[in-house]
Amino acid sequence: MGPVLRSALKVLGAGDVDAALGLCARDPVANLFVAARLLALRGEPRRPAGEVWGWYDRGELRSVCWSGANLVPVEATPDAVDAFAQRARRHGRHCSSIVGPAGAVLGLWRHLQSSWGPAREVRAHQPLMAMSTPPLVAPDPEVRRTRPDEIELVLPACVAMFTEEVGYSPVAADGGTLYRSQVTGLVSAGRSFVRVDNRPGDPQVVFKAELGSVTHEAVQVQGVWVNPRFRGRGFAAPGMAAVVDIVRREVAPTVSLYVNGYNTRAVRAYQRVGFATVGTYATILF
Repeated sequence: MGPVLRSALKVLGAGDVDAALGLCARDPVANLFVAARLLALRGEPRRPAGEVWGWYDRGELRSVCWSGANLVPVEATPDAVDAFAQRARRHGRHCSSIVGPAGAVLGLWRHLQSSWGPAREVRAHQPLMAMSTPPLVAPDPEVRRTRPDEIELVLPACVAMFTEEVGYSPVAADGGTLYRSQVTGLVSAGRSFVRVDNRPGDPQVVFKAELGSVTHEAVQVQGVWVNPRFRGRGFAAPGMAAVVDIVRREVAPTVSLYVNGYNTRAVRAYQRVGFATVGTYATILF
């Protein structure tokens, strides 16, 4: 791409990845989702499904936005938010959510609400939490990576968690083909963690979690779930402590997640493990 001499929005290509990663590095936790996808653009044989918009001011890349299944802004200045929203409005909504740092997400939504609305739900306050130290509670020794032969066991737990969190089943549209593929991919990549109650003839998932985004610096945990049959029995904090312990030893030094602000029980469990709030996310669900 040639030099950009004025304020402009461009669709970034492979040659722009390093500059975009430099923006993400300003806040490796808040910008983890996009950083992981930029790394995939640079180094993976299968490119992620989406594109990256870059906002340039006086020839310098100032902000980016991932546009795929999610719309995710990075280091978005007010002018960049306006430019991203204009492009999103022109192209129409193809994403299932807008998610990321709250200021930029809510700014995008103010621009897009009239054409993309109404939202199914606006989650305006989601603490972004992270930790880079050993867990404060003893890790559950029964939490481990999910084995490939446990797909049939863990898939219903993933469906239950998604439905409980988002409000609809991820298998409703196509009978579960795409979602099964996604879960299988996480298991195959060693990014799915589980505790199983191996009762004879009726094994049960007690606790599960996945790594949604991964870089060498940090990971973002998603899909944390305790089976309702086992809630209130102290599995959540030790389970998360086990995930943190494994990840920090084998994957990346910093573990992060974001959680709905109204879910005070989950926030307290994460705080017991050692997570601290480092920012605020927001999510617009369609």
